[in-house]
This record gives sequence, structure tokens and C-alpha cells, in this order.
Amino acid sequence: MRTTLNIDDLLMKQLLEATHEKSKTRAIAIAIKDYLKKKHIKKILSYQGTVDIENNWQQLEKEEIMEYEGKK
Repeated sequence: MRTTLNIDDLLMKQLLEATHEKSKTRAIAIAIKDYLKKKHIKKILSYQGTVDIENNWQQLEKEEIMEYEGKK
């Protein structure tokens, strides 16, 4: 998609240096992807402590095997 953007020259120069890209388009795409990735991580981390997960997978696995073998 073509888009016209007005970006400060210094900001663009810093972005090109930070991304080590020669193409402004590629540098902006990298910056957008990085921004979105950080937003997703922040959203996932916001769930920390809100989900109660029991760490009983070993017991559940034993019960499942016993049930499968007809021992339960």
C-alpha cells in the first residue's frame, strides 16, 4: 500500500541507523513490526497473575494412562 508520510528528517536518520537499512520503506516496516510485537508482549504480560493454572500435569498423565489401560 502506498502512503505518504511526513517524518522528521532526524527521526528518519535515527531509524535508518538503528535498523541498519538503506531503504526507508524497509526501516519503517521493521519499526512497525517491532512496535506491534512489543504491544502484543505487553498485552500477554498484562495477564500475568490473572490465570490460575494448576501444575498437576504429571498426576493427570498418570490418571489418563490408568484410564486408558482400564485400571481405573
